[in-house]
Amino acid sequence: MLIPFSLKNGFQLLCNHKVPVAGFKNTAKSGLILQSISNDVYQNLAVEDWIHDHLNLEGKPILFFWRNSASVVIGRHQNPWQESNLNLMREKGIKLARRRSGGGTVYHDMGNINLTFFTTKNKYDRMENLKLIVRALNAVKPQLDVQATKRFDLLLDGQFKISGTASKIGRTTAYHHCTLLCSTDGTSLSSVLKSPYQGIKSNATASTPAVVKNLLEKDPTLTCDVLMNAIAAEYAACHQIDGHINLINPTDEIQFPGINSRAKELQTWEWIYGKTPKFSVNATFNVLHEQAHLEIKVSIDIKNGRIEICNIQAPDHWLPLEICDRLNSSFIGSKFCPIEATVLTNTLLKTYPEDHELHSKWSILCEKIRGIM
Repeated sequence: MLIPFSLKNGFQLLCNHKVPVAGFKNTAKSGLILQSISNDVYQNLAVEDWIHDHLNLEGKPILFFWRNSASVVIGRHQNPWQESNLNLMREKGIKLARRRSGGGTVYHDMGNINLTFFTTKNKYDRMENLKLIVRALNAVKPQLDVQATKRFDLLLDGQFKISGTASKIGRTTAYHHCTLLCSTDGTSLSSVLKSPYQGIKSNATASTPAVVKNLLEKDPTLTCDVLMNAIAAEYAACHQIDGHINLINPTDEIQFPGINSRAKELQTWEWIYGKTPKFSVNATFNVLHEQAHLEIKVSIDIKNGRIEICNIQAPDHWLPLEICDRLNSSFIGSKFCPIEATVLTNTLLKTYPEDHELHSKWSILCEKIRGIM
């Protein structure tokens, strides 16, 4: 059975019902509860953008549930090098995404529930949404100690963060989204959200570290499905709407015209890395040469994710100044990225095909430089 929902542009949003077909008869008129069937972070973020840009939410609020496979999601104005361990994420195949809302960096996996509350701008209220979640949790477990904070987080037992908040406020529409830790992999969360990169100077929004805990650790009956159903019931009661959860496919162009191009844009290097506020990296390395340690200094300015200024200083007797200058100039305009750095340095090395000693020194230097990218 399909549920039509009016759009600004005259389209209809069609949502597959989660309950048996016979259980649905009426067209949704006052709001909807949606759940994505996708676990792809880019597709689900695209749904948020699409709803924000296309739906008339006057009198028709929406609650959107979505879960992702392992991903790190940074805020719109954040620096991924400052916020995460990019090398470890590449090794583990963990996706990096930049959302269009502000706020701090979060780790997503299938043990984390994402909730997005869509309203008109004048009805936007983050605290009321968080109180709704608290009521839902207490309906399932009355003895559960969960409180909303002034920072719009949710704390378990007064000390463990189980939810963080971010939002986007448009001209007429707004959304507030938050996480809810149910059974997230704590080891992955702590490792990928710890940046190993040193010497970064940036005005980007920085995340605030917190001690976290899964609700499932508190009570093994608090599964993702139990929590989503409880929140959906509380949301429906609060807004006096149908409490059934409607499944949506975020790749369906009939339901969401143009949505796949939105998802593709969110995957681009230009959006994920290129939108990073201007920053600089300053690092000092030591290399062993003839039983002595030599100091190498690297200073790089990055704008729009690309190297704007590069200054690598090595002792002349270890690496000739001419070669350092060629290396510095070759980096200008390139992406601040270990893959691109490898390609550039390998290309430059080919101009010195017979100098094995130079190749060895060059390899040491490039490995150090790639380590800060």
